[in-house]
Amino acid sequence: MSLEYAILGLLDVVPMTGYDLKTRYFDKTVAYFWPADKAQIYRTLDKMAEAGWVAVRLEIQTERPNRKVYSITPLGQTELQAWLSAYHPSPVSREPFLVQLFFADQLPNETLFRLIETQIEVHQAILQSYNQIDLPPLSALNGSRELSLRRLTLELGIATEQTVLEWLKQTRQVIEELGALTKNETEAKNMATSD
Repeated sequence: MSLEYAILGLLDVVPMTGYDLKTRYFDKTVAYFWPADKAQIYRTLDKMAEAGWVAVRLEIQTERPNRKVYSITPLGQTELQAWLSAYHPSPVSREPFLVQLFFADQLPNETLFRLIETQIEVHQAILQSYNQIDLPPLSALNGSRELSLRRLTLELGIATEQTVLEWLKQTRQVIEELGALTKNETEAKNMATSD
């Protein structure tokens, strides 16, 4: 499970509370390619504390509730290094829109164009959020290994969204060129001409 290791990687940078981990770090970095909600993060932190991968220090506060500050342990660092060094197959991709498109010969063009337009809006929003991430381009990183590797993950996200958007526009154009007959309308036309 990659969530544990994403959390370990962030805690390897700096000890922090679960709240800070989720809102200040996770949501602005790895959540783009490995999303998790607050409950998942807290459950995972508890499991990692039980396993000895993270230590928990209670920070007493007088005017606010006490805080649990998590830090990576030597065992956690060993686990993180082992995970980082191993091959991990990509998960199976499931794309509902591709299933829709595969069988969409039954739909009128207006419906298809609406579905495509929705996909375009979603992927444009994702691309825009990637472009707003404050991480200098590779050429400006002056050989920083840490920032270069982080930028490369961002570059893949940007390239993927750009490719999907180009493909969606091509899909719309091909459908426009094919004409407006659905599968049922084509079958009815073929039956009428064969009589």
